[in-house]
Amino acid sequence: MMTGILRLFAVVIFAAGLAACGSDSDTASESAAGPEYTLTLSMAELMAHVLEPVADSLWRSAGWIDDEIEGYYELYPTTDEGWHQAEERAALIVEIGNTLMLPGRAVDNDSWATYSKAMSTVGLNMMQAAEQQNEEEFFQTGAQLYSVCTACHQSYSPDIAGRFAPSSLSQ
Repeated sequence: MMTGILRLFAVVIFAAGLAACGSDSDTASESAAGPEYTLTLSMAELMAHVLEPVADSLWRSAGWIDDEIEGYYELYPTTDEGWHQAEERAALIVEIGNTLMLPGRAVDNDSWATYSKAMSTVGLNMMQAAEQQNEEEFFQTGAQLYSVCTACHQSYSPDIAGRFAPSSLSQ
């Protein structure tokens, strides 16, 4: 499933790159207006189908679990390929942060941009941690991503902010 998401996002990025390249015959007014693009997904769809699956996959790849049934085990990638996949997902976080700042996506130019830029910055830090296979830094950047997401939800969509709280905190 995650491979499909990565392929879909790669196609979207490739198409956006092609759309940004104009021919030499473009007029000055077309250039001034900027490239044409469509925001096909609603914000809810972008979050549910693009951002959440990527963020969830990163959070499932960091930390550890200690329970009565299975005992203690770590969630970190155990192979170079696993770390490479984590780095790729972190790169998606970088670009999703940029996507959230596109005209028509950005709710405002204040806090929205701050949260979106913070998401991209955290994504860059996650990429570096994954590249270095640094478990502690990868865990910490995952926590930072969670904090950015939670803060943004509290500001812009408080009705869903509680959806991401551990069940032990919502009782």
